[in-house]
Amino acid sequence: MPDRQDRGIGILRRFLRQKDRTPVLAQYRDALTREIILTEQSRVKAVIITVSLLVAVTTMLHVVAPSVLARISHGQFDLTPLYAVYVPFVLFEFMVLYLLARRLKMQGDVPWVRRYLSALIETSIPTFVLYLHMNWMGPEQALGFAAPLAYFLFIILSTLRLDFWLSTFTGFVAAAELFVMAMLYHPAGVTGISASELGYELIRSVMFLIGGILAGSVGVQLRHQFETSIAAATARDRVTNLFGQHVSPAVVERLLVEGADSSSHIRHVAVMFVDFRSFTAGARIRTPQEVVERLDGAFAILVEILDRHGGIVNKFLGDGFLALFGAPIESSNAAREAVAAGREMLAAMDEVNEASSWPLRIGIGIHYGEVVAGNIGSPRRKEYTVIGDTVNFASRLETLNKDFNSQLLISSAVYEAVGEASRDAVSLGPVTIKGYDRPMPVWQLG
Repeated sequence: MPDRQDRGIGILRRFLRQKDRTPVLAQYRDALTREIILTEQSRVKAVIITVSLLVAVTTMLHVVAPSVLARISHGQFDLTPLYAVYVPFVLFEFMVLYLLARRLKMQGDVPWVRRYLSALIETSIPTFVLYLHMNWMGPEQALGFAAPLAYFLFIILSTLRLDFWLSTFTGFVAAAELFVMAMLYHPAGVTGISASELGYELIRSVMFLIGGILAGSVGVQLRHQFETSIAAATARDRVTNLFGQHVSPAVVERLLVEGADSSSHIRHVAVMFVDFRSFTAGARIRTPQEVVERLDGAFAILVEILDRHGGIVNKFLGDGFLALFGAPIESSNAAREAVAAGREMLAAMDEVNEASSWPLRIGIGIHYGEVVAGNIGSPRRKEYTVIGDTVNFASRLETLNKDFNSQLLISSAVYEAVGEASRDAVSLGPVTIKGYDRPMPVWQLG
């Protein structure tokens, strides 16, 4: 458990050190506050149910078997004072629930004064019951009966406050009020109180305080687990927001460990454009459902191949997509992985086409070079992307597949970076490319 906690907190700290740490911190705090208020709601509901059940059982006994309560209370039992406190208390707890619901809507926290006041009022309920018992059956019997044990119910439920000091305060209130009640019925100087009796009551009260401290310790552990989960979820959500929903689980894990930097920077990246040839023509004679199913099926295969080779889909472009190797995580083998992925894509599509009534032919263009990578867009919406001539040239390469009736074209930069793995590449010589002043060397694979 400590390892998970340290990892979650470490994730949060790494993100807080980054350029846009303020939104991340706000998101984290909002999520944690929401979870704490939700647990507080659960605690208040549990208190209402517990107290209501105890009152209901007592009421039922009074109606069905009044002699039982009469024997216990020496004939002094009366429902009136019980309900005189129960009804206002339950109304108070429902008001607390209402205020907590409002705080959830407003996305705000509960003031600490209100938390401690609520803890004081709730923990004082057993004290009132103890007072009634003392009047009914005498102090000695009452102190050894059920009322003092009821303090533990509130101490246990205080764990759900996820606050060490609040639970400790609950234990302290229980200990102090029990000790005071015991002393009031043994006033010094009147009947006298022996050292052994004083020690007995003091030790018993201290046990309630220790119970509050232990409940607070458990609450802290639960809070740490919440913090770990929320920190990890916040970090994962941020990675998803930066890099889209097309990042493989392996890439997400690496980003969480290494930290996702959203600032713009220059990187050497292998850029891959993939497009389905003549897809629009085939889509015209098929239903929209058939088109989506065929496209989704093909994308699923291609994206899985990208995942295995460390690439990510930066964005889908209708019946194609832009993929990156070497960003957001740097890689010295970006070009090699891109080529390997391209080859595997062609082989996978050939295999799928053999069993399909709608064969799809893909065109792939890969270029390797410098890009500006970063989180780009408006203040309200941004996305991680790459820009630069490397991206433009890779796009132009992909479109050249139509002219050469090919499926996988690479630039000379990729050819040189791949080395031995591009032995079977066929040079197409210097090719005129739209937007460029001079012909550029192009190589065909596959």
